[in-house]
Amino acid sequence: MQRRDIVKATGLSLFGAALPFGSAHAQDRYAKYRGQSVVISIPAHPHYEAMLKLLPAFTKETGIKVEVDKLQILRMKDKQLLEMAKPQGDYDLVSYVVMWKGEYVKKNLIRELDPFLKNPALADPAFDLQDIVPAYRENIGLVGGPRGYLAGPGAKLYGLPYGAETSILAYRRDIFAKHDLKPPENYAELQALLPMIEKKQAIGALTSRGQAGHQCVHAWLLHLNPLGGKVFDAAWKPRFNDEVGVKALALLKEISETGPAGIPSYGQGEMMTAFLQGQSAMYLDSTVIFGQVNDPARSKIAGKVSYALHPKGVKYASQSGGLGLAIPHNAKNADAAFLLMQWLTSKQQDVAVAKAGGVPIRNSTLADADLVRQYPEYITLREQLKYSDPDWRPIIPEWDEINIQALGVAISEALTGKKTPKDALDGVVPKVTEIMRRGGYLKA
Repeated sequence: MQRRDIVKATGLSLFGAALPFGSAHAQDRYAKYRGQSVVISIPAHPHYEAMLKLLPAFTKETGIKVEVDKLQILRMKDKQLLEMAKPQGDYDLVSYVVMWKGEYVKKNLIRELDPFLKNPALADPAFDLQDIVPAYRENIGLVGGPRGYLAGPGAKLYGLPYGAETSILAYRRDIFAKHDLKPPENYAELQALLPMIEKKQAIGALTSRGQAGHQCVHAWLLHLNPLGGKVFDAAWKPRFNDEVGVKALALLKEISETGPAGIPSYGQGEMMTAFLQGQSAMYLDSTVIFGQVNDPARSKIAGKVSYALHPKGVKYASQSGGLGLAIPHNAKNADAAFLLMQWLTSKQQDVAVAKAGGVPIRNSTLADADLVRQYPEYITLREQLKYSDPDWRPIIPEWDEINIQALGVAISEALTGKKTPKDALDGVVPKVTEIMRRGGYLKA
């Protein structure tokens, strides 16, 4: 493996110490698996950095060892596909990006979770699956329902959210006060602020992703949905190049031109760093920013940031996405892997990972009075989740190809000035149409 860390139980972690998961019954649940090792594949991602702080407590409590293989997200997928295609792979538990869930199920690479959740020898009766934010549970975990990825008839649970997110507006409270500005409530106000802040403050107005591939597509989708657009119509015909799609891409180009220098090459990390280092006045992207703003190792703006809802277009709509956990079909220690998954996503450990800088997935965590006092942004997050769109992108097995090889090229060409937004989107319609025909969504 490129990088495998063995997390040893040298003592309780700071965050897990005061949060015992179980009782005598829980100890019986783990007894059969003491001494086993669970190998987990994770990305280099802030939420999973927080998770690493919890793992020693899990091993101390359960006797189950954890080995961690941490890779950059796209390399992680390549490695997962390789390992999960073997008769028995290296991984017992994998973190996956929401876009991969349909592909993994179609290829029969991950297990349905119901048999584990209904097994009294494994399942914790206090787990409370319904407490997990419904939008996260649907978006990250369900496959087989309406459109192949939404809640409804035929949907089955294949994963649990862990590192799930929606989008939020963060803004520099000090800069807005200095120039007597209000946070934008809608897209007209947002667009009006872009040149104004750039001129008055001489820094980027709004940071954004822009790197070719899935990063720039993510940035475009952030604006496409609130403005009323979609990638496909109800019959799976491309509609991303309609008036709304072009408008969203033209706006993204303006954001790039008035934002910090280098947006066309920014991935998620660079986009966040620009905001955290004071190079932009606004941030409109994943809620993973919450823990980063207050991290002195990354942020120069602690104490200067406020949060607001993702601005309204023709409607309120915000991102649904992020990361989840699944058990490979060929896992050697599948039961022990489920016990780790269940422990990490439990009520106690959801609070613990939030305190460690991660993002919570449970309603009970977001409503915890002590945490809300510490993280008042949870009040905005609870409201924002009402508008999280589970159909923010089409999570079909073909999406990765469309995302990276088609739209990810076209949008980059528009951001770098090689094509106009309309020409860029029009030009990729034939390629996307062919992918959809090949996938059986459209007739030849």
